[in-house]
Formats: sequence, structure tokens, C-alpha cells
Amino acid sequence: MRRSDRLFDIIGILRDGKLHRAQDIADRLEVSVRTIYRDMDTLAASGIPVEGERGVGYMVREQITLPPLNLTPTELEALNLGMAIVAEAADPELKAAAQTLADKIDAVLPIRTIAEADAWKFAVYPFADAARGLAHMPPIRAAIKARQKLRLSYRRIDGELTERVVRPLHMEYWGRVWTLTAWCELREGFRVFRIDLIEAVAPLPELFRDEPGKTLADYQP
Repeated sequence: MRRSDRLFDIIGILRDGKLHRAQDIADRLEVSVRTIYRDMDTLAASGIPVEGERGVGYMVREQITLPPLNLTPTELEALNLGMAIVAEAADPELKAAAQTLADKIDAVLPIRTIAEADAWKFAVYPFADAARGLAHMPPIRAAIKARQKLRLSYRRIDGELTERVVRPLHMEYWGRVWTLTAWCELREGFRVFRIDLIEAVAPLPELFRDEPGKTLADYQP
């Protein structure tokens, strides 16, 4: 069972408002008690009102629950844009709510392993940058569908601004940061760009076709 699925199942178990022992939950989900302890810590850190302690039991009170939702990438994009807008509001309570909502969403997303993790570090509250990045997503998404080359103005992690012509192949979500996997004509290789670091996107009239070694299937992260 994926960890995200297990967290969702734990929320379902606790939703009845009753006290549940960690051992009982572990037996039901066929995992160790230690795993349940870690999962409870994760749920509590994400803002879900889990009450209880190890050796006693856990329960959830006073929460608004929603039925299971399957979101498309576009719907997830819209949700993140909404959180980014709310997080920029002057109301501190709304800002805090946007952050805890984002944490809850992150807690149930599939866990990804990011190569060269240090290169992907970003601010704890990256909503302003995320909002800027989301503005570039419609033309990128359209270019992926049309198989149309793009000219990118991209600011690298070190601050240097570069110009790239790329074949856009795939967008992916990494927890409030979206990335674009593309074939870079300048570097003659695959590159992954953080969309919030893209300064400008210009669709080019040139279309591209699949070529051996330049397709998404050829990409090996």
C-alpha cells in the first residue's frame, strides 16, 4: 500500500470520532505499530486534528470532512492558484488556513524522490513564486498538446538568466512546485525546469515530431 493511500485509510478509520488503538489500526492495515506512530505524526503536522498519544489511542474531533476526490492535473493547478491568492491576502487567519490546507494536500500526494535534492530547495512559504509560475502553465500545457517548441527565459537557482529553446514534454507536481521536463536544444539533452523560475514563455511557430532519444519515454531521471 502506498503511504498516501494508508494516510487516507487512517483518516477514514478515525472519522467516526471514537478512540482507536495504534495496534488495532496497524492490524487492520497490516503494518507495524511504529509505522502508525509515524503516520499519526505526519497527519498532526499537516493540520488534521488528531488527538491522543502512543499507548493510549487516537481520535479526530471537530473537523470538516470531504468525500474522496480524484483531481486532474488542471484541477490541482487551479486549487494551488487559489491557495496562492488567499495566502497573499492581508488576513493572517486566511494566510494560516492556506498554509495548513496546502500541508494537508501535500500529506496525501504520492511521495516522490527528487534527485539532487539540494537543487530543489525553495522557501517554506513559496506562494508568491508559485502564483507567478502558474501564470506560465496555460501556454506550456498548450504547447505540450500541440507539440510546439517554446522559447524560455529561465532564471537558474544561482540567479543567472538564460534563454532556451525547448521541446516541452511533460509537467509534474512536486508539492506546490511544478516542473517542466523538456528536450533542450541548447544543451542537446533533457532538462527539468522549475516553472516558478521561468521569467517568460514564447510559443514558436516550429512544431516537433518524435525523434529517437528525444522523447519522454527516453528520459531517464
